[in-house]
Amino acid sequence: MTSVAQILKSKPNEGVYTVAVSDSVYEAIKLMAEKHIGALVVTDGDNIAGIITERDYARKVVLMDRSSKDTPVGDIMSRAVRFVRLDQTSDECMALMTERRMRHLPVIDHERLVGMVSIGDLVKNIIAEQQFTIQQLEHYISGERY
Repeated sequence: MTSVAQILKSKPNEGVYTVAVSDSVYEAIKLMAEKHIGALVVTDGDNIAGIITERDYARKVVLMDRSSKDTPVGDIMSRAVRFVRLDQTSDECMALMTERRMRHLPVIDHERLVGMVSIGDLVKNIIAEQQFTIQQLEHYISGERY
């Protein structure tokens, strides 16, 4: 079973992107677009205050006819943040995402933010595991040794 630590190692080492609670929603969406990501961890000083996603933007800014340049991230972020730890499995992440209808999970290690795991990361990992299993079975069936 793949751990969160292994999934993070397979990602490009760009770190985790954050935005301040007082930053405008526009700045947050601009950063998400530049980095091709769908969520940012929201910080208040050194503390994690929440998470903002593209879904938050669509539902709490666009549909409510608010201005993204005049709305602080703190007004629309999700405050109840679910975290995972490095030793948790991809299956545990998938179960949490499915149960809570989430697409992004911040990763913490010793109370420090170290990464973000998305549903896309987990699906990519599952596909890689399945491809490996298929290759192993093909080698076994054909009698190949390696």
